[in-house]
Amino acid sequence: MDISVFFKPLDIDEISEGIEYQPSQLGTSIKKNIINADFPSVEECRIAIIGVKEGRGSIVNHGCSDGPDVIRRHLYKLWGLGNLFQIVDLGNIEPGHRVEDTYFALSSTIEYLVKVNILPVILGGGQDLTFANYKGYQNLEQLVNLVSIDADFNLGFIDDELDAKTYLSKIILYQPNYLFNYSNIGYQTYFVEPAAIELMQKLFFDSYRLGLVRANLEETEPIVRNADIVSFDISAVRNSDAPGNANAGPNGFTGEEFCQIARYAGLSDKVTSVGFYEYSPVFDDREVTAHLIAQALWCFIEGVSQRKNDLPVSSHPDFLKYRVFVNESKHEIVFYKSNKSDRWWMEVPYPNNKSKYERHHLVPCSYTDYQIACNEGMPDRWWQTYQKLI
Repeated sequence: MDISVFFKPLDIDEISEGIEYQPSQLGTSIKKNIINADFPSVEECRIAIIGVKEGRGSIVNHGCSDGPDVIRRHLYKLWGLGNLFQIVDLGNIEPGHRVEDTYFALSSTIEYLVKVNILPVILGGGQDLTFANYKGYQNLEQLVNLVSIDADFNLGFIDDELDAKTYLSKIILYQPNYLFNYSNIGYQTYFVEPAAIELMQKLFFDSYRLGLVRANLEETEPIVRNADIVSFDISAVRNSDAPGNANAGPNGFTGEEFCQIARYAGLSDKVTSVGFYEYSPVFDDREVTAHLIAQALWCFIEGVSQRKNDLPVSSHPDFLKYRVFVNESKHEIVFYKSNKSDRWWMEVPYPNNKSKYERHHLVPCSYTDYQIACNEGMPDRWWQTYQKLI
């Protein structure tokens, strides 16, 4: 597929504001689709940056279509991480005649890149682009997990048009459906209708309140590690740390916490696409938010550079295997611990005739889950997955 037809080259002089990048800065080391040059080859690249200047689906967050290049301005100034792998910036997908045209361009690009083992990073644009990201997996014939870092679930109502506040319900109802699990990290209860929380429970989806997450941020690592797609809504960060969003409030993640979660996403061997959405330069005092997103993306890239390729295999010598029998539930839980990274997984049985679930029966977990099982408790992660598999 020739994905170059979807992209407009970058005006590097406008982005750099006349600054000449040093050899070790990302502005030099990243291959770029720029004006008056050939479209860059993606061969041997590990990460591809995609700007999407589509803001029609964003709610009240006017100006988010202009976000990608402002984020690049700060990203390119950051110092690189050595020549560990090649990064390419493909340029911007301009708004189509209809918003559906933009979705098609993005989903087609995602599908192509994931097939050739290149990790797309989307700079939005509204968070409704998560729906287009999801559709990019339609022809890959596998169930996927979606994790959203967001203060809200964005379910909306069935009859609502697709936008940043309804995209999740459109994903859930889309046919053919290939969503195995959805997890929300950092929702704020006063922004979420009680019926939506009940729906999450009925669908055996995972949702984690902001206060609980911030009290033990390390527990977000297994959640993100289980994702194929990670969607970051910048409104999940408190306004004082990220003012560049009309929906940002006084509470939310700190900038440091946002970057840490982005690093967890990079470290995950399973994550194959991420997106940063709902950033608007219109509201961004001194471009603080653009700088934060650039740093979060830097942390994500650093995480990718440190991936261990340590998905569990029962007979592999790099894994320790633990068996815990929980008397009350009469289930034996098998845990795996990686000698490479000290990360944990647990095995959830699935019916023999449902091979489509094979990718999902090894669930990332934490040492805390192992301790719960040893104390005759049933880890919530295990039970939620078991309910979906049976």
